[in-house]
Amino acid sequence: MNNTDEKLWLFNEVEVGQDGIITEVRLTRENIAEYALVSQSEDAHSLAGTSVMPTMILSYAPLMRETIANKHGYTALEQSTTARRQTPFTKCEIRWFSEVSEGDTLTATREVVQKYSRRGSNFVTFRVSAYNQSSDKVGEYDYTCIFDYSNQKQLRSSPKTSHRDHTIAQHLTSLEFHETQDSMNRKDAFKLIGERGIGSNIHTDEKFAKNSIFGGTVNSGPATMAYVDQTLGSYFSAPAFYNGGRLLMRAITPFRSGDTVRFDASGSQENEKFNCRVVGRNQKMELVCLAEATLQNCLK
Repeated sequence: MNNTDEKLWLFNEVEVGQDGIITEVRLTRENIAEYALVSQSEDAHSLAGTSVMPTMILSYAPLMRETIANKHGYTALEQSTTARRQTPFTKCEIRWFSEVSEGDTLTATREVVQKYSRRGSNFVTFRVSAYNQSSDKVGEYDYTCIFDYSNQKQLRSSPKTSHRDHTIAQHLTSLEFHETQDSMNRKDAFKLIGERGIGSNIHTDEKFAKNSIFGGTVNSGPATMAYVDQTLGSYFSAPAFYNGGRLLMRAITPFRSGDTVRFDASGSQENEKFNCRVVGRNQKMELVCLAEATLQNCLK
């Protein structure tokens, strides 16, 4: 195909119901341990690779939105040779239904479930569903990307506080994570499907990233979600997530190389569940992310 023949998958060409390829990944001791390591888990070496971090669903069932574009005859913006740019993360909600473990074979499907415009920007939400070797759905997530940016300087504002937030009073736990370009590169290179370290993006390529909305490299949404996962995981055991847990995270301010972000988790118990809130702030006290979770009452 000539460069001038590219049929770009622009916002107007995105349709609800468009789907991508079906993928299959077998979880091994090695890749479970490596995911924990690139996610800066303090337990990465002691876990012996058998305990699966809940947010690993974003790796064993990756978004791969370019496969949706390709399947329907389009070139994804990230793959374009004529108008290449990113469609960055803005928020993601994960829902877990059962635990996964070493030796499981996970099949994933992916499709467009929503497209909408807000404050002059255009957004697309994808749903990825993961099934084990027994055809049981183990989890799913809705991942929203910005396809077109508003000309407004501030694209993202803090979400309004919900009624549930007012009931949260008990501080649960806190963790800090320091990001470097090396840690962002290692996280970006970790793949369970396809070749590793192929291509460049706003997480690894400073020159390319300077022309993005962020003006420089930033970490990925899934990387920050892994830090939220660990913050909650320092207080709750794995069954709290896997038995019907959910986690929604919104990105507010870019998490850049050199930043140290403190994640503070608070929560309140309601019957057999905990309603949790995680706030991430950097060394400048800027709000980096805001997350809410509903987890089972399974404490460590």
